[in-house]
This record gives sequence, structure tokens and C-alpha cells, in this order.
Amino acid sequence: MLERLNQALDHLEACLDQEVDMAELARIAAVSEYHFRRLFSALAGMPLPVYVRRRRMTLAGAEVLAGELTLLDVAVRYGYGSGEAFARAFRSVHGIGPGEARRTGAVLTAQPRMSFRVVVEGSATMRYRIVEKESFRVVGRKARLPLVREGVNEAAAAHVRGLDERAIVRMKALAGQEPAGILSAVVYLTDSREDGAEADYWVGAVTGPEATAEELDALDVPAGTWAVFDNHGPYPSALQELWRDVFTQWFPSNPYTSRPGPELLRTRPVEIGAETDSQLWIPVERGRWTAGA
Repeated sequence: MLERLNQALDHLEACLDQEVDMAELARIAAVSEYHFRRLFSALAGMPLPVYVRRRRMTLAGAEVLAGELTLLDVAVRYGYGSGEAFARAFRSVHGIGPGEARRTGAVLTAQPRMSFRVVVEGSATMRYRIVEKESFRVVGRKARLPLVREGVNEAAAAHVRGLDERAIVRMKALAGQEPAGILSAVVYLTDSREDGAEADYWVGAVTGPEATAEELDALDVPAGTWAVFDNHGPYPSALQELWRDVFTQWFPSNPYTSRPGPELLRTRPVEIGAETDSQLWIPVERGRWTAGA
């Protein structure tokens, strides 16, 4: 799979001076566009549109400094319909406008061309199972929160602390499906997995699709396939490392891709740094590639 991802990046590089067809990149990588965007974000540490903008502005910066084209010609070459739009994009990457860069010969910021490779250590294994699950509903309390890739998500912790006893008792009473008990569910709002990107964060219980509770929010989840990962380690670092390993190691070496849907997490609350058992549910579908292809 990594070979196909790199072929997609080669195609992207050849298209930086024209509109980038994200669906075509996903086709070359032999995955869905949804999975391609998510996998790229996890591997690269930035959303795909951000990488495209940085690469374009890296090439545009070299042309601005060369001075062979007008600034408008450079803007048009890299897909901007106006000098103002180009100047905004240029400033977002380099910290100064193109006119100032050309006049002063200022230091610019370069985004190197990316390629992906696997570093094999062989020191860890991942325990997982594939579950086919009928439609269900998560009933609980929802909050829109910023993502935190490392360390404690204080906003999420505050949301949990804010749950009243009546809501918790009601969730426990409704919990009747796997994963059992009170859990969290994350619905991502964009392709970005950067710190600060927003997501809908649920604390609730998995119930049948018809269950209701007037005082609680409800998230309907259609039937589908899930990859379920068991984890043991210090909270929350072990979970954050597990999520990273799922996208950077498990997906590239298994015939599955991610699909739209909430990620579910069941864990026993503990003090920060204490050991705990957890279970992570990722919505997946059978991919189009086979190992060794």
C-alpha cells in the first residue's frame, strides 16, 4: 500500500500547477478518497489540503524570487484567480507577501516533498478482531471539542466531569450492546487530525436503534464493519499511541480501509499515567488491495 501512496504523491507533484483531483489520487492509491485523506493526515501529521498549499507555495516562492514572471503570472500558474488570493496563501506559508519577498529577498519557508516508508522494528504486536455490527444508537451527551494528539484533552475531561448523576444512571440503564458500558464516540468534522481541529465528542452508551431518552442526545450509526483493538497501558498516552499505530502501521499492512463513522472508545477511568484496559472501535471496510500487491 505504501508504494501506491507514494505513486499518488508522485502524481500530486506533477499536478501542483493545476487543479488537484483528490479522487484520482485515491484511485492511484487504490483506496477511497475518505480513507486516502485520513491516512495521509495520520502519516504526514497534516491535512492533505495543507500539504498541497505548502508545496505550491514552496514552488511559487522560488519563482517569485527568480523574478522571471510577474506576480500575477505566478498566481495564475498555481491556480489562483487573483493576486489577492495568491498573496493570502503565500503569506500563510511564508509569513510575508510575495511583493515584499521579491523586493527584499527575504528568507522563505520550504515544504519538502514527502514520501512514505516503513521502519520495521518488530517489537510490538497489535491485538484486533473484525466485527460486523447492525445499526445502533449512541445515547448520551455531546460536546464540540478541539482534538489533542498528545496528553490530556482538558476540554474532553471537563465534559465528562460535567455529567450529572441522573444522566450517568440513565446511560448505564440503556447500555445493552457491545461495546458495553459507558463509552466515548468521536465524529470528526474535517479531514484534519491536527491539534485544535474540531470534533463532536460523545459520552454515552450503545443501544438499539429505537432506544430514546428525552434528556439525552442521540447519534444514529448505520450497520457496518468495525476493527476492534484491545489495549493496555498508561492513560492516555497508550491510547494515543494505539490510534497512531492503527493508521500508520495496521492500515498499510492489512486489507481494510477506514470509512465514515464515529470512532468508539471504551476505557476504565483512572488517574493520569495509571495503567488501564481499553478498547478502540474503528469503522472499516474491505479494501481493494491485497498484501504483496
